[in-house]
Amino acid sequence: MPLPRVAIVGRPNVGKSSLMNLLARDKVSIVDDLPGVTRDRVSTIVHLDDPEGQGPGVDIEVIDTGGFGVYVADGQRFDDAGKDLTQLTEQIEWQIAQAVGSADLVLFAIDAQVGITPRDEEIAKMLREQKFGREQGDGSNPVPVVMVATKIDGPKWEAHGYELSGLGFGEPLMIGSLNNYMRRDFFEKLYEHVKDYESTPEPPSDLKLAIVGKRNAGKSTLINTLAGEPRVIVSEIAGTTRDAVDVRFKLDDKTVTAIDTAGLRRKKSFSGRVEWFALDRLQRSLKRADAVLFLVDATENISHVDNQLARMVIDAGVPVVIVINKWDLAEGTIGRKGRPVGTADYEEYLRKELQGLKFAPLAFISASQGRNVREVIDLAGELAEQSKVRIGTGELNRLIEKLLSERGPTNKLGDVAKIYYAAQTGIAPPTITLVVNKPDLFTPMYQRFLMNRFRELLPFGEVPIRLRIKPRSQRKGKAGVIDTERGDRIMPGAPAGDVIEIDLSDMDDAPIFTDADWADVPDDVDEYFDD
Repeated sequence: MPLPRVAIVGRPNVGKSSLMNLLARDKVSIVDDLPGVTRDRVSTIVHLDDPEGQGPGVDIEVIDTGGFGVYVADGQRFDDAGKDLTQLTEQIEWQIAQAVGSADLVLFAIDAQVGITPRDEEIAKMLREQKFGREQGDGSNPVPVVMVATKIDGPKWEAHGYELSGLGFGEPLMIGSLNNYMRRDFFEKLYEHVKDYESTPEPPSDLKLAIVGKRNAGKSTLINTLAGEPRVIVSEIAGTTRDAVDVRFKLDDKTVTAIDTAGLRRKKSFSGRVEWFALDRLQRSLKRADAVLFLVDATENISHVDNQLARMVIDAGVPVVIVINKWDLAEGTIGRKGRPVGTADYEEYLRKELQGLKFAPLAFISASQGRNVREVIDLAGELAEQSKVRIGTGELNRLIEKLLSERGPTNKLGDVAKIYYAAQTGIAPPTITLVVNKPDLFTPMYQRFLMNRFRELLPFGEVPIRLRIKPRSQRKGKAGVIDTERGDRIMPGAPAGDVIEIDLSDMDDAPIFTDADWADVPDDVDEYFDD
């Protein structure tokens, strides 16, 4: 049985998202004074402890919703391109209706410092009548409603909170989300409302996919196609999605979580804090994803923003599928060469314009038509598994010897580059560490040679790889050395030095990072030569 669902509803700027973050003990929803920041349904799993300590507690799914009537209550609102945002109101209210209709409990949030407004009274009436947007219940199975008096930031506001009971939903729960005033009392009373619901924790997702792309690339359309319902708002208004929205769905016998992220644009064009918050959510989504679907609009040129996103994906080290969306609109149009564009033409163009992701596979889809969508999910799952492959140390060292015989690093006068041993020291992304005598002899050009050969010869050539160059510490040991000139083993010591790490993208300007902390790589090679 699914977890009990608790939906948070209310007019704009009453503290719904702050309440969501308080319950989640994390920054799940974006909080800002600007009305209309939350537009989609944002949900998270929350565990409530038994206040008496007598039981295991209960897990619930909490759903944050957009402010009801946001662009009506605050007058006509326009985005930075002059598009009228009031057209989003109906879609936001549809999302609220879906949240209420699927909920086991509704938390009706009201700002105690402002008091009851006409908009609050309208929402209260709709909740009593089980009516929201176009959804209307028959009254046979009403959803319980608990009022929450928000912004109770100290004792002087408690009396204002009690005044809200005049709306007919009983004594409200009280909370000051920003300073945690009455926090314990709030959690204890909320637990009493949900403790009797059956709570079966949902199994973890088999695959988490972050869906990224610039504005209006079709991310939300793809999410809705996967979910089989309008789970997130789709609009021609750029920047409709603000939060990172998790959507779970079943695919055969697997549970997949798709993370819809905000569309990115040039940082210099950011119009306020909300866009910076959305960028932070995007970066956090990349860190928790097993794979990334990087959407590119086939009807537009590759832009600076696309390359910004590519850099973020590379830095995150997550497997990525470059998804060419809206291919149904672009295929067959006359291209720069004066002939109809095909997949080979577009791939040639993209590989030239999109930096750093030449290793990533491409997929051509139409999210609105569902074309090739299933195949993309399967491909992303294969890449996620590929990033977890491990190579035995013996096999890897034999490969290194082979590559050294093909081409060794350039030696400086009086300095001969030596590799003591190689080991795979991490997965997701696969990380290969070389313990050497002088890291500075392993130039970026030579590291790129190694990377290209690794992609050709190792079973994880389509995912990001990390290469680390580590000096051997100054201590006596019996570790062998791969001589980069002769390819055989000798036994000298080696001085300590800096560690060089290169991002295994194939960019000509791939950065080199230095760090002296590679504690996961032992100096004793015998620990790593057990194949």
